[in-house]
Amino acid sequence: MTPDIPALLAALPKTDLHVHLDGSLRLESLIDLARERGVKLPSTTPEGLRETVFKSHYADLPEYLAGFAWTCAVMQDAEGLERVAYEFALDNWAENVRYVEVRFAPQLHQHDGLDGRGVLRAVNAGLARAMAEINAARSPGTPPFRYGIIVCALRMFNEYFSTYYRLLLQALSKLPRRRLAGLASLELAREAVWARDEEGIPVVGFDLAGQEDGYPALDHQEAYAYAHANFLHKTVHAGEAYGAESIFQAITALHADRIGHGYLLFAPDRILDPKIADKAAYAERLAEYIADRRVTIEVCITSNLQTNPAIRSVEDHALRRMLDKRMSVAICTDNRLVSHTTVTRELELAVRHARITPRELRDIVIHGFKRSFYPGSYAEKRSYVRQVIDECDGVLARHGIDLRSNAPIWG
Repeated sequence: MTPDIPALLAALPKTDLHVHLDGSLRLESLIDLARERGVKLPSTTPEGLRETVFKSHYADLPEYLAGFAWTCAVMQDAEGLERVAYEFALDNWAENVRYVEVRFAPQLHQHDGLDGRGVLRAVNAGLARAMAEINAARSPGTPPFRYGIIVCALRMFNEYFSTYYRLLLQALSKLPRRRLAGLASLELAREAVWARDEEGIPVVGFDLAGQEDGYPALDHQEAYAYAHANFLHKTVHAGEAYGAESIFQAITALHADRIGHGYLLFAPDRILDPKIADKAAYAERLAEYIADRRVTIEVCITSNLQTNPAIRSVEDHALRRMLDKRMSVAICTDNRLVSHTTVTRELELAVRHARITPRELRDIVIHGFKRSFYPGSYAEKRSYVRQVIDECDGVLARHGIDLRSNAPIWG
């Protein structure tokens, strides 16, 4: 039989290992929360917001990021954070995302009435409530919904980012901005470990996001050393706006277990270090190193196309080259609202345009679970992954997918 590929992708168990909470609100909830909190939006209808802010295409990265000013504005209290997190979990389960690692920057939501610990408690409360409801109603034999929290440090910030950053800049005005960013990251790493160890909040990872060019990961080495020493998993946004040496720095200096985006890995022209003579060879060797060490790349196709004009189409994306190198890849959304996407849609883009074979699709789906920062023991994770593999294989079989075939699934 001819497989119904969209139905297959919808039915598969999935993960999302790279998704930002403040980029994944429901538009209707954004409007409700804004009205309740006196936040004036550019429009008060979903259609109007899609036309003015959350577009299908963006001119550049600043336009893409503009919407976060509105989403963060309605996520400045515990009730708003909990509601957004609760709905986020339900939306993921609705498309068969069994496991999600949601990331956010607690320091963007901190102020005199809400500290970092309060932010983490509120988000966890929403996710935990949704998980309890989902698992109580799920079909027998279906792997349960699980989640982990990844906290994001920022490579750079200014006084307009949040009250927390404004007060930090005022209190330590004599210090260089890059040094302040490192200190903020270290404080966040300590909060993350505290939340995990003292309150049992499933904080599973530490991330570094924000402007890459001009703000090197080395500024945050102390924070990552603290996370590393306290057995907190590490991921880093790298290779998103800067070249291969940024990815190498994330892996070696920050002990990154995974890399967010990484789509400039195979772009030798983006390598700026004058000491690297053969840039093409450097990129190839780094790709082999990443593949051998099983450092997973969190691929976000739609977001990459929206923020990097050099990627003109999905066919131009580095995903196919990553797969040819046998790299560990997980397909992710980045931002469900801002990028107008879901995990199912991202998988469909990969299958339609990157010549994905049945075995590669299975590997991509399972890598998401295997390379997750699962909030439990290794034995528990293995048992969970086994359940998911059985479900995945059952879905593939029911849709007539022959894992022995080397032909692309789509056409």
